[in-house]
Amino acid sequence: MRIKNMYNRDFVSAGTTILTSKPFAYVLRSLLRNERCDYCLQSGKLFKCSVCQYVYYCNRICQKEAWSVHKVECPNLKRISPKIIPDAARLMARIIIKLHQGGGEEMGYYSETNYRKFKDLMSHYSDIKKDVKRMEHFTSLCGVLFEFLGNVPIPNSAELMGIYGRICINSFNILDPDMNSIGVGIYLAPSVIDHSCKPNAVAVFEGTTIIIRTLEDLPCLNWSQIKISYIDLLNSTKDRCEELQNSYYFLCDCQRCMQSEPMATAAACPKTSCTYPNSFSATVCKKCNAKFPSNFKETFDEVTEFTAHHLQDMKNMACILPNYNIIVPYLIIDLDVSKICLKKQEGVLHTFNIQYVRTLEAAFDASVNLNSWEEAEHYGKKLIPGYLLYYGEIHPLTGLLYLMTGKIQLHLNKAKQAYDTLRKAHSVLTITHGERHSLLSENLKPLLYQAMNVVKDL
Repeated sequence: MRIKNMYNRDFVSAGTTILTSKPFAYVLRSLLRNERCDYCLQSGKLFKCSVCQYVYYCNRICQKEAWSVHKVECPNLKRISPKIIPDAARLMARIIIKLHQGGGEEMGYYSETNYRKFKDLMSHYSDIKKDVKRMEHFTSLCGVLFEFLGNVPIPNSAELMGIYGRICINSFNILDPDMNSIGVGIYLAPSVIDHSCKPNAVAVFEGTTIIIRTLEDLPCLNWSQIKISYIDLLNSTKDRCEELQNSYYFLCDCQRCMQSEPMATAAACPKTSCTYPNSFSATVCKKCNAKFPSNFKETFDEVTEFTAHHLQDMKNMACILPNYNIIVPYLIIDLDVSKICLKKQEGVLHTFNIQYVRTLEAAFDASVNLNSWEEAEHYGKKLIPGYLLYYGEIHPLTGLLYLMTGKIQLHLNKAKQAYDTLRKAHSVLTITHGERHSLLSENLKPLLYQAMNVVKDL
């Protein structure tokens, strides 16, 4: 099946959709199985599959569309109930089912004549075989598959490892409009796109459909030069390289990775009016010659260790407590801990130090989830410069931060500020998502219209 794409273009402007694709195989995250449709991944009123009592659907249409794969899953989900199948195991099972149904011949076109089949996706077989953690994970998944699939023929171990490797290397997190992961999928054509920590394109989603859009003007559509980011860009070069090596078995050689990043681990100048990013081992500021305290390095190390510990704790808690009613007390703790970290960081970490930006992010998220709007606006405004530095001016997360901050300002009756902030969100999100995306049509545009009308009446 051919998919929407663009080719033979002499010039491609920023904000152009160059590829859209439906998934070859995908799964809804099990943590959300009671909250979202197993087929279209939308939330809302759902009904449970009457046989397996495991998956939920929006309506009969979604249930019918899902049936080709679910008819094989369904009796097996019922048989092993009440066990919850790990997402990776269920995705592997769905790929096995689809390959049995002839899915190996499905073609994902990324140009008029070029396409990819599932077998064309890289598996990094030899790398995974040497990766102890991945092999332990693979072995555990095989045990789950043999129990789960019952009478479904299972490929031999080499073929299974090839499937597992293709999932590890090629899967995309399927994101909701707020950029939260709600599922995992394999997309054939988009798998051709390489990584860069300074990307010129971005992957966004409308339901399960992946949309690849350009972030900057390009002289032509050359797929070897189209780059997206496989990882979170709000990390130091060292951490990004480590994640790429551990997860994808390569190192990035983009412009950003080849340059030094003095801001990432920078220390604040002792003189509060100076904004120069210093090394944590500096004795005097290189710009204003202000002297650092004799024990500054020890203080810096203590603060960074304290911050790293609490940021990891908050990240772990967010993963294991997805239900809002359960996590409210933990959100209060997160906000309090974030404030403590920010207080310790004052005068020690530079405002562009990644730990400081991450702490602001944690404080902002906790404030939003607790409906603490004044604090949320405060942290959102302070977070924007860090996002502009690490994600860039044109990035979905930058646009979403503007959108959320503008929405908060509108709620706080700061219509003029809200209108200005929402206009910035619009300028970013029209490039990353496009005017027709539901994020703009159902969320941003009504808010912008509301703010504009209030401003007119002032």
